[in-house]
Amino acid sequence: MLGLAPPLSALIFLVLITPVCAWVVFTDLKYMKIRNKAVLALLLIFAVAGPLLLPLDVYGWRWTHALVVFAIGYVLNQIAHFGAGDAKFAAGAAPFFSHDLFDVQLTMFLLCAFLLAAFAAHRIFRAIPAVVNATPDWVSWKRKDFPMGLALVGTLWAYLLLAALG
Repeated sequence: MLGLAPPLSALIFLVLITPVCAWVVFTDLKYMKIRNKAVLALLLIFAVAGPLLLPLDVYGWRWTHALVVFAIGYVLNQIAHFGAGDAKFAAGAAPFFSHDLFDVQLTMFLLCAFLLAAFAAHRIFRAIPAVVNATPDWVSWKRKDFPMGLALVGTLWAYLLLAALG
């Protein structure tokens, strides 16, 4: 461990995950798919940077977040038609979140806010002919379901940004 302050650790994580998050947003909008490689990239970032940026006991326990969220996502996929890619992405993002009560509450608030905002923004943009004409091959414009990766990425990104701002 480098002994960095938590806000600096969050900022470094934020910088490292941003390209993966951009890729997930693009592929979810265009193909309605979150690639396994994106999930693996998140897990690899955490695996490599985590022991340098977090105390080792915290780093170890945060891996359990991925397992718990994956199990919940699997059940939701089976009974509620929650996307498999969404479940895997949520599991891959889970180690970046703290399990302190305040952080869990903040995460739930961010997820709710981003679900509403991303859904509304997606529906508004797909109703604008100029936007759809500029991206005619995007699957998300034509499907009834919603690219949930937008909300999941927003939640992860905003959480780390708020943690970095301390």
